[in-house]
Amino acid sequence: MSKSARKKNARKNALTQREIPWGGIAFFTVIGLVAVIAIGYTFMQTRSSSADSKSIAGLVTKDDLGRDHTNGAVKYDSDPPMGGDHNPVWQNCDGRVYDAPLQNENAVHSLEHGAVWITYRPGLAAGQVDALKSKVTGTDYTMLSPYPSQDAPIKLTAWGHQLTLEDASDPRVDEFLRGFVSGPQTPEPGAACNGAKDAP
Repeated sequence: MSKSARKKNARKNALTQREIPWGGIAFFTVIGLVAVIAIGYTFMQTRSSSADSKSIAGLVTKDDLGRDHTNGAVKYDSDPPMGGDHNPVWQNCDGRVYDAPLQNENAVHSLEHGAVWITYRPGLAAGQVDALKSKVTGTDYTMLSPYPSQDAPIKLTAWGHQLTLEDASDPRVDEFLRGFVSGPQTPEPGAACNGAKDAP
């Protein structure tokens, strides 16, 4: 092959050869890896949270709870109730501390939205009430209120789940909050916890 033919062939190959877009490939590979890691992390957190919540000592659970709306009074089979039919208006539960008892029917609606309702028997030592307030204040999907008829100093309630405690410093308070604030038990995940009933 002559020198001029080789030059012509080299020019032709340079024009027809496609350049591999390594920059684009690297970019999308990194994006894919980040997505896989994020999904995996979220999955593991959910599994961990669910496993932790099921292993809390003393946890009581209840299934097959009604979810109908009613404007009337509902007869619940636990104090405080763990779920069931409820008022169409939920109790604001965006880290709210209430100084008076709540209407069960409004509070149960908040449980349906993923709230944890911490209740205490009136007469609980002020230091313990303050400790519970510190857990609730600033924590969305939580609320605290007195509950005169409950049979224990402190109860933590989520939809279908309840824990009875003697002391606010019990480490199970944090375990329950980690497991059930907007947890996997929530019948209506993502539903609002503010903008409704603001008073007891």
